[in-house]
This record gives sequence, structure tokens and C-alpha cells, in this order.
Amino acid sequence: MNQLKSYTIIGTIFVILLGTLSHFFFEWSNNNFLVGFFSPVNESIWEHMKLIFFPMLLYVLIVMPNLKKTYPCISSASLSGILLGTLLIPVIFYTYTGILGQNFLVLDIITFLLSVVAAFYTVYRLAVSCRAQSYTLLLCAAVCLFMICFIVFTYFPPEISLFADPTVISK
Repeated sequence: MNQLKSYTIIGTIFVILLGTLSHFFFEWSNNNFLVGFFSPVNESIWEHMKLIFFPMLLYVLIVMPNLKKTYPCISSASLSGILLGTLLIPVIFYTYTGILGQNFLVLDIITFLLSVVAAFYTVYRLAVSCRAQSYTLLLCAAVCLFMICFIVFTYFPPEISLFADPTVISK
């Protein structure tokens, strides 16, 4: 279990660092069309969900082969963590802004950090318990669907608040 703990801690740090940096990738790339598929292109909540989704997916794809033998449920656990962390971003954001009436940068950052920690905690717990193992195919389909939606909705977003800049909405 020490190996899984190490990978969990390293993964948490990796996703926090890469997710934070990826917030700026689109701008740094001079608004490169392809970079926009994997990093936020605006300040919408939807685009900020990419801050966890793609860095965590990358980490999982790199690390999973090393853990699969010792932890046969790491696939379902990782998929569950990716989905949970990604979905926590809008849940926490809309909860706190609904209570406070506006968003605050410090709370947005805390939302990101809490979501990453919760995602990796979930991976750890499910890798050990194997409770999500029977849902692996469904979880994989959900992650693939999210990936497709991130790519499509980056440049063709629906006209709902999830895809709009919250600082523009609140003014």
C-alpha cells in the first residue's frame, strides 16, 4: 500500500501543478486551436473542469501500467476519480456562489485544490476496495464522453451558464 500512497501523493501534486499551468497554456500558445481542446480557452466553469480532467487522465495513463499488477482495480478507481474531481468543480463552485452571491478567486482556487484531493482520495480508496470494478466499462464510456464533449464544446458551447464566463454573468 505504500506504493499506492506514493503514487497518490505524487499524482495529487502533479495534477495541481499541471492543472495550474494548463490554465495558461492556451494564451501562451497564442490561442492555438489544438491546445484549446485540452486547456481552458475562457473563464467558464466548463473550461475550468479541464484543469483536472486532462492532467489527471495523463497521469493515470502514465502510472496505471505500473500499478495494474498490484492493484487490479486501479482502472475503475482512476476513472472514478477523474469523473468525481471533474464534476466537483461545478458542484462546489455553484454551491458557494449560490450561497455568497458571487465568486471569489481564492475560493475558486480552493475549489480546484479540494477537487483534486477528493479525486485522488477516491482513486486510493477504490483501488484498495475494488467497489467500482464492476462499473469499469460504464466509467470508461463516461470518461470518453467527457473527452468528446470537452473537444466539441470548446469551440461550439451550448448557451447555458456552465459555458459562460461567471464574471460576465454576475455583472
